[in-house]
This record gives sequence, structure tokens and C-alpha cells, in this order.
Amino acid sequence: MSARVVWLAAVLACLPSLLEAEIVAKRQEDGTLLLVTVAPSPPLGRAQRRLAPPQGLTSWIDRYATEHALDPRLVQALIQVESGYDASALSRKGAMGLMQLMPDTARELGVLDPWDAVQNLRGGTRYLRQMLDRFAGDLELALAGYNAGPGAVERHRGVPPYRETTDYVKKVMSLYRGSAAYSPPAASAPAASPPAALAAPRGRPVVASRDARGQLLLTTPR
Repeated sequence: MSARVVWLAAVLACLPSLLEAEIVAKRQEDGTLLLVTVAPSPPLGRAQRRLAPPQGLTSWIDRYATEHALDPRLVQALIQVESGYDASALSRKGAMGLMQLMPDTARELGVLDPWDAVQNLRGGTRYLRQMLDRFAGDLELALAGYNAGPGAVERHRGVPPYRETTDYVKKVMSLYRGSAAYSPPAASAPAASPPAALAAPRGRPVVASRDARGQLLLTTPR
């Protein structure tokens, strides 16, 4: 077994919480390797639950849903599937915030700070309205366009045959129609605090820390 494999196994053994997340590797300008854990999308559970936005967000959902002629329950269902109402959610593809706006989409919608819940909500509801208008009010196609991009829907002349997209449309529609609802995963016991540094290949240490949004960062200083 190579030293690199042994090192990776040691990291996973020491940081069990990583097994519940996706890991995105980025190289910073100074050459430092940055490993960022990205929480996976919450699964759609079987338990029947009402859509229940966090206190203080309902009025904003109602406001922007009304502004864009949307059903507030549809907006709630989309947010619940997209981010579980986590304003700091970041997907492996770079989608940000409550309604998971991609950077280019956020800019086109005039969202200056995608991490701001209200700005994200304003932009996301506007984008959903655009998808509904583009696909003549067909909700399933609009949701597919929101998830995979309108171009993909038009190329496939329907919901693209991507598992992520078909699952996404089913989850949002189920929540919206009330036939099923999102059930958050059972809370797990807190993971042990990671060591300050772990041995990396060629003697380079891996330093574990958390950023302002609580994401776990693993860095290999130069």
C-alpha cells in the first residue's frame, strides 16, 4: 500500500465527518492545496412534514413569490430541496445559498451577495419565474431548467435524463403537492475535534480549520 493511500486512510479515520460530505479540492494562488467539505443535498424522507421555513424568512418568501406571481409553497419546496434552508450551502458545482444560484446566474439576476438570504431569495424567485415563462408554465420543465439549465431542457425536449435532475423534479413536486415531504437526516453524534495537523505525503502537514460559514478546510501549507 502506497504512502499516499495510507495517508488518505488516516485522514478519513481521524475525520469521520468527511464521510458525510463531498470534498472539493482547489489550488490557491500561493500554491496551497485547499480541500473544502461540501455538505451533500439532504435526502427526501418518507415522513409527512409541513413545509416550515425558519422564522423570519416566511414574510420574504411571500413577498418575492407574490412579486413574481409564484405560489409561496412552490418556493418553499424548491428551497427545501436545494439547500434545506441553509443560507451558507455550497454545492460541488459552486451553486450558492438558499436557492443555490450559480455565480454567473447570480450576476445576471443582479444578486451582489449570494450568501445574503434575502438577495438570494429575490434572485432565485426571479429565475424560477423566468423558467416558468420560458416553458409556458410547465412546472416540471421549469424545475428541470432551474436545476440543469434551460438549454438542456430544450435539447432533450423535456426533462433531461440526468438522474440528479429527474430526482430533483420529483422531490420538489412531491413536496409542493404534499404527497411526500423533506425529512432531515437524523442528527449524528458530534465528530471528535480534528487534530491540528496530520502527516501528509512527503512530510507536508495538513492543517484542519473551519471558515466563517463552518465549513471544514484542510490545507497543506507550502
